[in-house]
Amino acid sequence: MYQFAITTVTFLLQCVFSVSGKTIFGVFRSDLAREQKGQYITNFFYQVGNGLMVYRLENVPLAVQKESKLLMFHNTQGFDNLSCLDRVSRAQMSISLSTEEHNQTIPQQLYPQAWHILYVDRYTCTEQDISSPLEDVKFQIILLNPDVAGNPMDHFSAEEGGLHSFYFLLILAYFIASCIYMQPLWQALQKGGPMHTVLKVLSIALLLQGMSVLFNYIHMARYARDGVGTPLMGSLAEFCDMVAQVQMLYMLLSLCMGWTLSRSRKSQSKPLQWDSSPTSTSLAAGAVFTQGILLIWEQFEDTEHHSFHAQRSVPGVLLLLLRVVLALLLASVLYQITSSERSALKRDFYLRFAKGCFLWFLCHPVLVLLSGIFNEHQQEKVIAIGVILCQSISVIILYQLFLSRSLYWEVSSLSSVTLPLSMSRGPRDRF
Repeated sequence: MYQFAITTVTFLLQCVFSVSGKTIFGVFRSDLAREQKGQYITNFFYQVGNGLMVYRLENVPLAVQKESKLLMFHNTQGFDNLSCLDRVSRAQMSISLSTEEHNQTIPQQLYPQAWHILYVDRYTCTEQDISSPLEDVKFQIILLNPDVAGNPMDHFSAEEGGLHSFYFLLILAYFIASCIYMQPLWQALQKGGPMHTVLKVLSIALLLQGMSVLFNYIHMARYARDGVGTPLMGSLAEFCDMVAQVQMLYMLLSLCMGWTLSRSRKSQSKPLQWDSSPTSTSLAAGAVFTQGILLIWEQFEDTEHHSFHAQRSVPGVLLLLLRVVLALLLASVLYQITSSERSALKRDFYLRFAKGCFLWFLCHPVLVLLSGIFNEHQQEKVIAIGVILCQSISVIILYQLFLSRSLYWEVSSLSSVTLPLSMSRGPRDRF
């Protein structure tokens, strides 16, 4: 229940704080612009040429009376240390809001760059008190990149380009794999046996990953047409991925802790099984709870919701450190098991299990480090695509391990007492 509560709270937070993509609806607020030295609107990675920014206003006379402007910057680093006037003077582009609709062409650039948009008016940098309340100006901003034909019709930022096609290919791969392997997997689940619980968890995790990919594809298919997409689908995609992460984390930790505790008791009266002692359960639950808190914290720090981030915020960095610590913990546990194991066949079982675990936990931290060698607009794509592929491969490795007929039956024939990962709770003669 606590796992469900954590992921549900995270999902609700995502729905509340999710942004509406690169077609932006909102209000220009003079009080907010004055308080923040410019009201931050959004950022967008423009491609090399033919970029376009379109704004539409509802109350043009009010905007003219307030001398409203949109400022566009390449870089906002160090803005907190600048005065209001210095910040305004550093804008690469200044656009007066004097018409109901205006199309602003983005200058040619040598490589894709991020443009940050701020709103300012005559009250932003003044120190005089404002006697009467200031009305807000409703707006719509559309940000467009060139499409294949070179026309500014593409709503995707340069950092999102290609993800739509990637999700489509991944859905196709999931569909083909399910057609080939669904029946054998279903038969294995129907038979039950020592591997039954692990196979169920892996199947649910893979199903949730597939649903996450499908929801992301639906969101981006709509996003490609209107720049807004279906934010609910994006939130559902991240929710499904978080549930899969929680399930896998709990399963892998429970297995390793259970194996270690079973060996420390040196009990030969029952098979080595997924230990359900208070110690192993509390360790796994503590790690899951910590991960859930960090995920919720991250939602307050990062409003651009993706399944996998570049982790520039404090909770993001702590999440990466948690994964590294868990990988080291699993490495220590599995080393103790394999170093005392005399059977080469069983050592191979544990080593292959370790590969799947390490790939699952370490792919995200490693890819975040490697993304530093790529351009800024490529980093999010490298992390997102890399983590999804690596974790899918990890699940496949674990599937092959637990479904491997030769390995499983050879191990089980060696000794039913020391069979790895036996989930049986009843008498041993059931198997």
